Amino acid sequence: MNVTTTSIATLNPVWRDVLAESYRALANVVAGVRDDQWQLPTPCSEWTVTQVVQHAAGDQLAYAAVLGIGGGPSYNPFEPSGSVDGSLTALVDDAVEQTAAAWATVTDDTENVPTPLPHGALPTSVAAVMCALDAAVHAWDIAIGTGQPSPLTEELAGYLLVAARTGHPAPGSGQEAEIVEPLRQWGAYAAIVEGAADDSAVAELLHYLGRVPRV
Repeated sequence: MNVTTTSIATLNPVWRDVLAESYRALANVVAGVRDDQWQLPTPCSEWTVTQVVQHAAGDQLAYAAVLGIGGGPSYNPFEPSGSVDGSLTALVDDAVEQTAAAWATVTDDTENVPTPLPHGALPTSVAAVMCALDAAVHAWDIAIGTGQPSPLTEELAGYLLVAARTGHPAPGSGQEAEIVEPLRQWGAYAAIVEGAADDSAVAELLHYLGRVPRV
């Protein structure tokens, strides 16, 4: 089997659970941010906690919109302002609710779905877990920035890695590449951080996405 087929076989039975766990992680971490922590720095070096929350919520709203629910974010998720009128917790809760509702419309026999990624449509389970990766990893960014426990488990990180490393024709060139790599070239992820041979799945995921594991 090629990489994509292997990924689909691995993720098909679990993608709904992976999404649900990632959404809980994001919502719970944001709910745990204290009033005096919103302007703290995060592992996303140029963004504060508020900006990461805006970005994460916007990305989820973008997924929901391409799946037919809602109108998408009203701002550019890649240029978060750092200032929000209203509750950031409510912003995330609404984004998660819309995206969960959107994924609930996808039947188990749907082979491919559209995504807001430059790759366009992807196999359903891979697209869903890439959506989950966005929520879960930004939940980690917020948790680290605010001194909360990491929301990533070994099992969750393993599934997120499978999606991130799925082979797919890269946008533009059409050459086979891991899904994350074109996104990395466009600045969505930092360069891979060198890890160790005995890295845990969580550490391997964070290194792969350009982050330094912390507790």
